[in-house]
Amino acid sequence: MTTSAGEIEIELWSKEAPLACRNFVQLCLEGYYNKTVFHRVIPGFIVQGGDPLGTGEGGASIYGKPFKDEFHSRLRFVRRGLVAMANAGANDNSSQFFFTLGPCKELNNKHTIFGKVAGDTLYNLPRFEEGDIGKNDRPVYPHSIIKTEVLLNPFPDIVPRETIANEIPKEERKKKKKGVKNFSLLSFGGEAEEDEAEVISATKAIGGSGGSEPSLVEAPGNSKETTNTTQK
Repeated sequence: MTTSAGEIEIELWSKEAPLACRNFVQLCLEGYYNKTVFHRVIPGFIVQGGDPLGTGEGGASIYGKPFKDEFHSRLRFVRRGLVAMANAGANDNSSQFFFTLGPCKELNNKHTIFGKVAGDTLYNLPRFEEGDIGKNDRPVYPHSIIKTEVLLNPFPDIVPRETIANEIPKEERKKKKKGVKNFSLLSFGGEAEEDEAEVISATKAIGGSGGSEPSLVEAPGNSKETTNTTQK
């Protein structure tokens, strides 16, 4: 994924969260996220995007309706760099997602974790926290997604729909969709060891408090796929 804050490489956990991963991959292939903004930032907590309206009240899934949550006992909100679905309630996932900027344990079993920010691109996450934050956690000058590129597709059967990138469906214009900008708890604004060592090292270098304890979270193995995000 290419963003105005830098490149973000996302490793997907398609076995643990197949619905969320398929949805994310297809939307990336279709250019759905291109030129959209990260409309919500809570420093030390989350940065949220994926809404073509840029308001926190838009977005649609590839399934034609909201899809169900996918919780996994080994995937917990204990550190920086996790990728998860934003929602307005249980089983109400669409296109919006967020990156964690630190531990968010109150979100466990409320939001589907479907991947992580990989490699050195983890160092770009703090850039989302820079700058002034206005009303409703909206950045005064929000960062944006320039384009997305799927480097390794775990779903070879996906056929991108004939859509114009970021075109807002007519039905979405007509009806006001309930927003997902307020999380239920955010109203106030085999590779495990190697994986965790990498994250802890990167987090220490960043100087944040988003490190995870290997004993508390295990990264799933043998299911990693990569989506490369490019920034503006």
